[in-house]
Amino acid sequence: MRKLKLEELERISIAEFQNKDKQPVALVLDNVRSALNVGSAFRTADAFALAHVYLCGITAQPPHREILKTALGATEAVDWTYTETVEEAISHLKVAGYEIWAVEQAAERTWLQDYKPTDSAPIALVFGNEVNGVSQSVMDAANGALEIPQFGTKHSLNVSVSLGITVWEVLRKMGKI
Repeated sequence: MRKLKLEELERISIAEFQNKDKQPVALVLDNVRSALNVGSAFRTADAFALAHVYLCGITAQPPHREILKTALGATEAVDWTYTETVEEAISHLKVAGYEIWAVEQAAERTWLQDYKPTDSAPIALVFGNEVNGVSQSVMDAANGALEIPQFGTKHSLNVSVSLGITVWEVLRKMGKI
């Protein structure tokens, strides 16, 4: 087996990425503390050609050294918006027809593997603060909560890990992968 060389990856330019059709998925980062996690979110959004990233509250914004370190240039390609509050982002997304799904441990949750997407509605996935999780205001406004099953002692995954797992599974369920 031979690894592909960098020039064999058929990477597209930033302009080509910006003009290409995007997946009907937006990410919402609700007061995410770590700029490294923010950079990873951008990189994941780039990898899967997601529609948009919303940075809310205390979430760091580009250009930030730690975001740029993990994003590896994805902040230049992926569309993003900063809002002072997560409620502002959620309101905008609802008006645009998005279903809002919190990625959170909740009493009334849908296990990620059981998620069934609506045929026509785009989806916004909300990822919360590393300590406090998704804001209660988002939980109250969301269509539901997606939870990743966990079997260890921590029942806690890093935001960037949760984001990658969730985006992959949601796109798979939407028939995009």
